[in-house]
Amino acid sequence: MFAERVLSGMRPTGHLHLGHYHGVLKNWVRLQSEYPCFFFVADWHALTTHYETPDVIEQSVWDMVIDWLACGVDPNQATLFIQSKVPEHSELFLLLAMGTPLGWLERVPTYKDQIEKLKEKDLQTYGFLGYPLLQAADILIYRAQFVPVGEDQVPHVEMTREVARRFNYLYGREPGFEEKSLEAVKKLGSKRAKMYAELRVAFQERGDDEALEQAKALLQDAQSLSMADRERLFGFLEGARKIILPEPQALLTSASRMPGIDGQKMSKSYGNTIDIREKPEEVTRSIRTMPTDPARVRRTDPGDPARCPVWQLHTVYSDEDTKAWVQKECQSAGIGCLECKQPVIDAILAEQQPMFERAQMYLDDPSLLRSIIADGSDKARKVAQETMREVRESMGLAYD
Repeated sequence: MFAERVLSGMRPTGHLHLGHYHGVLKNWVRLQSEYPCFFFVADWHALTTHYETPDVIEQSVWDMVIDWLACGVDPNQATLFIQSKVPEHSELFLLLAMGTPLGWLERVPTYKDQIEKLKEKDLQTYGFLGYPLLQAADILIYRAQFVPVGEDQVPHVEMTREVARRFNYLYGREPGFEEKSLEAVKKLGSKRAKMYAELRVAFQERGDDEALEQAKALLQDAQSLSMADRERLFGFLEGARKIILPEPQALLTSASRMPGIDGQKMSKSYGNTIDIREKPEEVTRSIRTMPTDPARVRRTDPGDPARCPVWQLHTVYSDEDTKAWVQKECQSAGIGCLECKQPVIDAILAEQQPMFERAQMYLDDPSLLRSIIADGSDKARKVAQETMREVRESMGLAYD
């Protein structure tokens, strides 16, 4: 049985903003207490679009990891590492490329979108075309069961599932697989063996997904099986192939549209962000100078919160009583715009305070940060090496 791991990564873009916190990192903090989590810095992915300016990557890596830690990502619960510190990612990427159809890469929705958006860059490169396959390798190397993504990233997970399925079909042809599987079934004991056989038939002949899940649970609980036999029987359930690279599941995260200081989605490309570790005086200045309802020319003019960018921040940061107060007093001109903005300022500063405190120890002693990444990279690499051992064996590349 493969571990219920969660795998997620970020390109190093330097300091992160509150949109990253509400959209991704809060979810990571929750997941790390529920699953074994692997969170990585995707520095090779950064090179797919910034291969001409690699000098910006290193500092961006460290700034980003500090922000992870500041937000509560805990290296004692999750494994934090840098992609390029685990070279097995690139080896699996290369081997998967040997059997991945070119058309699969060209049809990825974000491929043409990114070329269109980044017209100033020359992205007619093999690295950029192949980045979805590198993403697949990032996931499959850890045999991750769950990948937390928004809806726009689901196609990447689906492609990863197709890559895994094709790999297992091509290379899961273990000599004598069926005979070895039937021998492994006997090790379950007569009662469980009979149940396994019935559930296998129910799935293969009638497509009963519930039977498949019951059979998987049965195998997971079977203490009499070796790891090899257990993996063999998982493959036998679904066909006549050994599962070497399990298919991951997209773990859909709730959409979190963090508004920027202009009311649009918070994004560096819009220049409307508040950094996770923005100085308090800059936060205050940014919010106080935000545009508001254009109908409120004078203090005595009534306003409409629905037309005001500040209201979008209230929906994220204010409790129901505060939002009711804003609605009533804005529409009646009972408060001015600066009064309306103050609860948002206070809430953001309160949210940031523990982030500053967590980050400070790593700013004071950068060796702590390096140690966390070194330990995490070592741990990640051990898992990756085990996967690659089986991948090489299945492809006839084990020459021991």
